[in-house]
Amino acid sequence: MAAQFGDSDGSDIGDDSLPFPTPLDRSAFLTDDFSPVSFLSTLHNRHQTLEDLRSELRTRSQELSKELLDLVNSNYQGFLNLGSSLEGGEEKIDQLKVGLLSFRKEVEGVRSVIVDKEREVRQSIEERRALKDRIRLGKTMLRLDGMVEDLEMKLMMGVRDPKAGDDQDALDSSDTEGSSDEDEDELVGAEAGFISTSRLTRRVQEYLCIRQLISKVGSEHPFVVAQEHRVYQIRNTLLLDLGTALKQVFAHRLSKEDQMIRVMQLYREMEAPNEAVRLLRQARAAPANA
Repeated sequence: MAAQFGDSDGSDIGDDSLPFPTPLDRSAFLTDDFSPVSFLSTLHNRHQTLEDLRSELRTRSQELSKELLDLVNSNYQGFLNLGSSLEGGEEKIDQLKVGLLSFRKEVEGVRSVIVDKEREVRQSIEERRALKDRIRLGKTMLRLDGMVEDLEMKLMMGVRDPKAGDDQDALDSSDTEGSSDEDEDELVGAEAGFISTSRLTRRVQEYLCIRQLISKVGSEHPFVVAQEHRVYQIRNTLLLDLGTALKQVFAHRLSKEDQMIRVMQLYREMEAPNEAVRLLRQARAAPANA
């Protein structure tokens, strides 16, 4: 009985019945995200000591080194031939350099053409702007000449033909068409020989417009210099008319106080208030001297 138990106990257990670890899978080392820690954690069911695992990994490393050496030896002639196969590449590189230099010159040529065109366009724009300024200046000078001539006619300046009186009446009537309400209170005075202050106001306004145009053209412009004498004569004529009007309204100052104020304002607009003061002093002194 004892022999049978012992025999059965010894025959069932042996070294061949223990699990033998399989070789490490080579594909496990080829993953892109290979991690030694993760790899070792997958070996928890592997019946193998740590020393045996190190020995197996060392053996696998030696095998890989031998395979790499065999691979280099087997392709060594190909590595040597690689250098000789690259001979003649300098010519292609030189061709590429020549092509790039040629392309660079073409780009620089196009760039210079664009720069020249830009300069021409900018110059054309400046010339066009200058031409517009000259046209604007020419129109201003024509308007200035027309206003000076028109005001000379209205003030009956210079030598004129016999029909000038009729023309002057037409000009005066055209002036009064748009301001009949202003002159309505002065018609009686005008018929009696009084100068219409409303008409005189329009003449002064036209003179001030002429001065404004002169400032736009420039007082040193040759055209303006040539017109200085005419403008000076217009100013003197207006001052004479203002002096006559001032004397008339002063003689009737009790009934024409508003007109007197308007005449004084016209003197101020003509920048000649001292002339008005001088005439008033003379008008006041005249009765005393008489």
